[in-house]
Amino acid sequence: MTEGLIEYGYWGLLLASFLAATILPLGSEVVFSALIVAGLDVWTCILFATIGNALGGLTCYLIGSLGKIEWVEKYLKIKREKIEKMQIWLQGKGAFMGFFAFVPGVGDLIIVALGFMRSNIWITTLSMTLGKFIRYVALGFGTDAIIGWF
Repeated sequence: MTEGLIEYGYWGLLLASFLAATILPLGSEVVFSALIVAGLDVWTCILFATIGNALGGLTCYLIGSLGKIEWVEKYLKIKREKIEKMQIWLQGKGAFMGFFAFVPGVGDLIIVALGFMRSNIWITTLSMTLGKFIRYVALGFGTDAIIGWF
């Protein structure tokens, strides 16, 4: 699937990044790195990947904010017990925890739990986007540096 998305350049990256942050166990990193290796602009890749991934995270937040655990279990494949544990852990930490939405394995869970808790959507979105941006900057310039070795 990722090969098909690579063919669409920046727009394929935006879609891959969106899907990676929502319903599919898809790694946007493959598409992201492949486009940089193919010679596309690093900063533009960072921008498209960040926007797509943040919109995907925001989708998870909105699904969580609807409070329909059945939807979360069905569409996001996250069990009720995990969400409840994450909500307990997030108590008192606030919407700024959205920054850690980029962390594999728990990032989506954090955002869904923040949605259930109806944390401040603006702070959650800003902190989530900042975390995802920093991650893609590190990945983008790390990939670019590795390419420079060859």
